[in-house]
Amino acid sequence: MPHPFDLSLYLVTDPHQTASRGLVETVAQAVAGGVTLVQLRDPEAKGRLLVEQARALVALLRPKGIPLIVNDRVDVAIAADADGVHLGQSDMAPADARALLGPDRILGLSVGSAEELAASDLSLVDYVGTGPVKATGTKTDAGAAIGVEGLAAMRRLVSIPMVGIGGIDLAITKDVIRAGADGIAVVSAICAAPDILSAAQRLKQEVVSARL
Repeated sequence: MPHPFDLSLYLVTDPHQTASRGLVETVAQAVAGGVTLVQLRDPEAKGRLLVEQARALVALLRPKGIPLIVNDRVDVAIAADADGVHLGQSDMAPADARALLGPDRILGLSVGSAEELAASDLSLVDYVGTGPVKATGTKTDAGAAIGVEGLAAMRRLVSIPMVGIGGIDLAITKDVIRAGADGIAVVSAICAAPDILSAAQRLKQEVVSARL
């Protein structure tokens, strides 16, 4: 079984939006503001740079008990001793990823529609990322927005933990949680904010308030 994890406020990094502050500093401020899980995502970076970035984030996050998930790259996650991997529909099959990762690392999978769900084996997956809830510019291949209603429909089909992703900001956070998501995954709502810590705090407060 994987280590426990909390999807409440899930930060997905973006290399362009973290460039001015630096990746580690951005993540440090976000975690101080309440981020509960971090995904390293940089589709343009080569393997060596990704491993270096992942190791730096592991050094920051592990003492705080915050898991680091690596987007797509099982090899990078293993090399850096990260806590898990998040896969897209065109990435390695969950069964193959699990065989390489072992039983203790977290495995997430993007599932945005009933059709993708039907084609996915969730038996070895620990959580799903569902969306995009709204159109997003940070992931050009994310597909059409499904809206809060689409997320609620997926929630009725999926029994494992679910995080909403894609264009989520402060205005719709409560709606996403009330639609059944266990948390929100954000990029720009934190990484592009003028005040990282404050942005994370406000989002976390919305998540907590929506559960009351």
